[in-house]
Amino acid sequence: MRPPPADAKEECLLDARAIGVFDSGLGGLTAVRQLRRLMPSENIIYFGDTARVPYGNRSRETLLQYARQDMRFLSRFQLKAAVVACGTVSSNCLEELQAESAIPITGVVEPAAARAAALTRSGRVGLVATRASVASGAYERAFLRLDPGLEIKALACPLFVPLVEEGRCRPGDVVIETVAREYLAPLREAGVDTLVLGCTHYPLLAEIIGGVMGPDTALVDVGAEAARSCRDLLARRDALADRPAGEARFYTSDRAANFQRLAALFLGEDGAVQVEQVDISQY
Repeated sequence: MRPPPADAKEECLLDARAIGVFDSGLGGLTAVRQLRRLMPSENIIYFGDTARVPYGNRSRETLLQYARQDMRFLSRFQLKAAVVACGTVSSNCLEELQAESAIPITGVVEPAAARAAALTRSGRVGLVATRASVASGAYERAFLRLDPGLEIKALACPLFVPLVEEGRCRPGDVVIETVAREYLAPLREAGVDTLVLGCTHYPLLAEIIGGVMGPDTALVDVGAEAARSCRDLLARRDALADRPAGEARFYTSDRAANFQRLAALFLGEDGAVQVEQVDISQY
């Protein structure tokens, strides 16, 4: 059998590379869940910066410092693409990260905005996100580029992330249900028919949020839309992996045991995952 041509070898090498994903904590695992569903052959390297979660209340300068460290850590691995699964970083720092990177980087804002604009019937779209994401105006700018006629109602929900990280995300939990009703009341009054869950932690609250908003409100999962965007990008580049099944490796900046405790919930899988703690300050 003749050996494959040189360009085929290079393509195989590219296909074998992993996809890097990072978030401020465990929320990005919901994006990993969607990546594995859409592209089961891909290897994934995940970093959760649990020592510094949440990112949502940080200054832009601090966010950029953290994001660069996260990317430098992921760059230790042979990557073909990266997904910024943090809505706050995607809203505030994505352009800088993309300009500094030799590989394509997908954020969560543009894909989610495109999906929401396609779904809305009334033109009234809601956004729930961290304070930093809302303050950045990134979603409003994305919607303006897509359809200047859309009405956008954006609300910061700072308690959602820490409550989800504590596992307080199941229907029947009086704390998260009370917080959700209070946060979402202005969106119900505004009559939005589509709601962007602007943080990858929030899909774990989809049942609660959907219950508050009602069945006529479409929910947009930013992690799922980012995963689809990444898949489409790799497909266009003929860079999808070709193996029976991919593997995922998980890293955290705080105690691995804390990460393991909730990882199965975010991934929607049974069984413990193997997690390694790293000192992110070295990057």
